[in-house]
Amino acid sequence: MNDALGRYLRRKRVRAVLPHVRGRLLDIGCGANDLVHAYAGEGTGVDVHQWGRVDVVVEDSSRLPFQARSCDCVTIIAALNHIPNRREVLAEVHRVLTPGGRLIVTMLRPMLSRVWHGLRKPWDADQKERGMAEGEVFGMTPREVRTLLTEAGFRILREERFMLGLNRLTIAEKVDRPATGGTPPEGPGSNPPCPR
Repeated sequence: MNDALGRYLRRKRVRAVLPHVRGRLLDIGCGANDLVHAYAGEGTGVDVHQWGRVDVVVEDSSRLPFQARSCDCVTIIAALNHIPNRREVLAEVHRVLTPGGRLIVTMLRPMLSRVWHGLRKPWDADQKERGMAEGEVFGMTPREVRTLLTEAGFRILREERFMLGLNRLTIAEKVDRPATGGTPPEGPGSNPPCPR
């Protein structure tokens, strides 16, 4: 989204999210990495594609190269629907967040997302170069987002609409729970902490 409208809308999303970011930030699916570059604190942008200013390119966002409990805030801005293995990625977010850490997600509803992607296709490099992979969906309902987050061990703190009420911002907090299998937390030194 490197045309004037795309850049304008990216700035609007960043402005909606920034007031809620705190501490060490990790932005998953960071795209052009605008959020991290606008944030005054420590942060890094992770993506599965190199969109120019991505700090860390990973093969799979469900296997992040960071220590457990080393990030204070994780954001997934307009990207959760583009992550086919959403549950695994959210489990990884839970692992890297500090106790009480914050997860911020923005999302369009499915019908609006489908229309938006259709209108934007000629100008959207993501769609022209990559298209939609198996498991990606056009947007998610607020209920789908809430369900995914609560199942992954998060408590919803706040939901609000922005961009003329068309976009939804969800802020959730990590709830510590006993380990039930999956990826064990690493000990010191096995991975670096959340980047600065």
